[in-house]
Amino acid sequence: MRLFNTLNGKVEEFVPVEQGKAKIYFCGMTLQESPHIGHMRAFVTADVLHRHLLYLGYEVTLIINFTDIDDKVIRKSHEEGIDYRMITSRFEEEFRKASKWLNILPATFYPRATQHIQEIIQLIEKLIERGYAYEVDGDVYFSVRKFKGYGKLSGKNIDDLVSGARIEVDEKKRDPLDFALWKRAKPGEPYWHSPWGKGRPGWHIECSSMSMHYLGETFDIHGGGNDLIFPHHENEIAQSECATGKPFARYWLHNGMITIKGDKMSKSLKNFVPVLDLTDEFHPNELRLYLLSSHYRSPLEYSDELLQQAKSGWRRIKNFLETAPDTDGEVSDETRQAYEEAMNNDLNTPEALGRVFELVRMGNSTEDTGVKGTVKKDIEFILGNLGFKPIEKEEIDFAPFVDLIVDVRNALRKEKLFSQADKIRDGLKSLGIIIEDTKEGTRWRKG
Repeated sequence: MRLFNTLNGKVEEFVPVEQGKAKIYFCGMTLQESPHIGHMRAFVTADVLHRHLLYLGYEVTLIINFTDIDDKVIRKSHEEGIDYRMITSRFEEEFRKASKWLNILPATFYPRATQHIQEIIQLIEKLIERGYAYEVDGDVYFSVRKFKGYGKLSGKNIDDLVSGARIEVDEKKRDPLDFALWKRAKPGEPYWHSPWGKGRPGWHIECSSMSMHYLGETFDIHGGGNDLIFPHHENEIAQSECATGKPFARYWLHNGMITIKGDKMSKSLKNFVPVLDLTDEFHPNELRLYLLSSHYRSPLEYSDELLQQAKSGWRRIKNFLETAPDTDGEVSDETRQAYEEAMNNDLNTPEALGRVFELVRMGNSTEDTGVKGTVKKDIEFILGNLGFKPIEKEEIDFAPFVDLIVDVRNALRKEKLFSQADKIRDGLKSLGIIIEDTKEGTRWRKG
């Protein structure tokens, strides 16, 4: 398998640190807003990577973190006037619900930053001991210029960064480039005790600490949206490699942004679409088709036209699968090879989906039920490995039928034919339907 490595700008062979094992860290959500479709593109990308590595036989450890304490979370807590833990629990639940709806495989662990405060403090202490960090009035900063490799991920020149828009202005810093590892708590803010007083961790150190805690000082793949390349991932590399003296992540995988009229989908621009708002209008397979029809590294425009195209495309696939016969045969070598070539080439999902639509056309053009069955098997093989939910028969609303049976039972009871009425009651109970006779009438519920 070959992956594009942001670290060197090349597509290169994936060679894990430990043979047969793949250790991955994907930057998760900051729990201060509902997950939108832009967020979920990153996690669908992680899911496709996860699934393909499993297909190739790797033992996968996937870590997706939650940032549950930072400036944005505290600001949201103050805005709503409730404890930050209630805020973060609400949005974590929404994320898990959205992930399940999109059929994303669970990560191995979902650590929260606040669960790893001691590990974070120990990492900061190590950086101070090694001369890469310094404390000023309860704040601790990383000395960027002391890391000679700074800028190797983003390609930014350190001398050009001082005037950069994303550099924090803080008079306490020895250098404008330096970034916070630990922040002294302001009045009314959550805090933890540390050698530097009451405070909380900076954003960047949280991910370094959690990734190395679960995966080791050097691991295989670090991923996330390409908006995290600088400064977040650049800073992670700097502080991690200064603390350990070892390479941090070997491969850096970044997905492109979802845009609306060319602008990045984000809370700050108020142009985001919460995923859970889409569940009534779209099937999860339609959203997955929309997300995977474009290569993960490319920007993806969000529009009604593209969503309707995905809806129409999924309808074509679904219509064929619902009408084609099942077969006990094997997946064809041609399809298996086409799938592997596409996915081994930097997770080329558009090419893999192209094979699906080619097979749909092939299946629709023949009357041979044997061919249709083989084509169906091939399509299901690709869709299953790409994380699409299996086609299920449409659910029938059985409530009117149960109501009718209950009416018949009531009529039998009126005629004092109790044994027949009891048979109906017992039969419904065996099907999971509980009958309750009350003063207000007969009711039923699922048992």
